[in-house]
Amino acid sequence: MAELRPATRAVHAGRPPHEADQPLNVPITPASTFVGGGDREYARWGNPTWQAFEDGLGALEGGRALAFSSGLAAVATVLDLVGADGVVVAAQHSYNGTILQLADLEARGRLRTRLVDVTDPDAIAAACDDDTALVWLESPTNPALELIDLPAAIAAAHAVGAHVVVDNTFATPLLQRPLELGADVVVHSVTKYLAGHSDVLMGAIVTADDALFSVFKGRRDLLGAVPGVLEAYLAARGLRTLHVRLERAQANATELARRLAEHPAIAEVRYPGFGGIVSIVLAGGPLAADLLTRSTSLWVFTTSLGGVESTFERRRRWKSEPATIPDALVRLSVGIEDVEDLWADLEQALGALG
Repeated sequence: MAELRPATRAVHAGRPPHEADQPLNVPITPASTFVGGGDREYARWGNPTWQAFEDGLGALEGGRALAFSSGLAAVATVLDLVGADGVVVAAQHSYNGTILQLADLEARGRLRTRLVDVTDPDAIAAACDDDTALVWLESPTNPALELIDLPAAIAAAHAVGAHVVVDNTFATPLLQRPLELGADVVVHSVTKYLAGHSDVLMGAIVTADDALFSVFKGRRDLLGAVPGVLEAYLAARGLRTLHVRLERAQANATELARRLAEHPAIAEVRYPGFGGIVSIVLAGGPLAADLLTRSTSLWVFTTSLGGVESTFERRRRWKSEPATIPDALVRLSVGIEDVEDLWADLEQALGALG
């Protein structure tokens, strides 16, 4: 389906053949084992319901996808690429779960980590040397929403022989296709925008490198970090509406970012100009930020993101969040509700801060 535009691929990729009296969608296949003689045989090795999602995501990202039980299971599988005492270069404001995994592996002597400030355009290149095995990128970063010059960072990593991984959860393949920019691997928290309805826990890895795909598939088979069939079915269904959900969320986020920038209770608005995530820093400090997240009726106080409903939280409420994230920063995941209702709810809560 390479000739089709992304929105069309999102709707059609991973469907079964159009045959009379056959289902339009790949059905849920709750099987722990399969009749011998084929490629599957056992449930850890594959499932038609997973395959439907994997085919859809692979078509969108331009590679071959593997589904995992969670985003962090996918992260852990990729970090297995790093040999003993290898170096991982990563943005200091990467997803908190990724940073925690890196810290755990470093504490156990498995690898070394170099966290860099990606607002410095030369930081990634300066951190890469012959010991660098992996460069882990996010653009925009979570939750600081910093942008990385991906082609330049990828070139710097490849110049020292390192693999490049891009967490594409925030941008999704509709806004950014890292494999086309030269990245070796893409990871997703499928839980977020891809599934899109706050009812799935799942992750994914995508690569266009057949050798890397075989390594990741082998690790998944061996360690068993596989998704449930219901989750895979729901995630495939979520892909079908990704383009319309993202278009609406992005339009809402753009308008809200504009209005928030003019509000006296807001000290700073961070919005990269695309996507559905906006981060704001409250002028009144962390207490004001906490109060905001508990003073709305539509906006939901929760830690996840990427669903059809609008959610937010003060990120530094988590002790593991880097100290370089402002204490009063609130990350907003803008949903697909009417923007006027979302603004009215935010405005009354901001007004109550005094």
